[in-house]
Amino acid sequence: MAEFKYTPENEVKFQEYVSRYPKIDSCMLPALWLAQKQEGWVSPEAMSYIADKLGKTPVEVYGVATFYTMFNLKPIGKYHIELCKTLSCMLCGSKDIKQYIKDKIGIEPGQTSEDGLFHLSEVECMGACGGAPMIALNGKYHEKLTKEKVDELLKECKK
Repeated sequence: MAEFKYTPENEVKFQEYVSRYPKIDSCMLPALWLAQKQEGWVSPEAMSYIADKLGKTPVEVYGVATFYTMFNLKPIGKYHIELCKTLSCMLCGSKDIKQYIKDKIGIEPGQTSEDGLFHLSEVECMGACGGAPMIALNGKYHEKLTKEKVDELLKECKK
């Protein structure tokens, strides 16, 4: 089992979070974010490490990490495509965009491409209903998607 530890920079950030909150329990989400930002996902080793730092059990940290869909509990591709699946996007064509993305990169939602380049997720509303249909690509919103715009984004990622 590989050991997890925050980088020195992330340890400084963690200590800053601890100083902001009156109860250390409030640091669980920021602690998980730091681990995910550092490693690209939240491993069981990272959850144990965070549990030790917060005085919690690993299962308590696991419970929080599994409750929130924004935490990746396994390694994902270099480019994370999060496709909105809620009403506004659906009414504006997200179903067709989803099929197009699946056909272009050859994976289903929840999967990572064989080359490790892409991971596709379907997510709940990201609050960009006026720009539907939309995706977040590594956290950056791309709205009013068309097949041509998807092609441009995928081409940029492959460079």
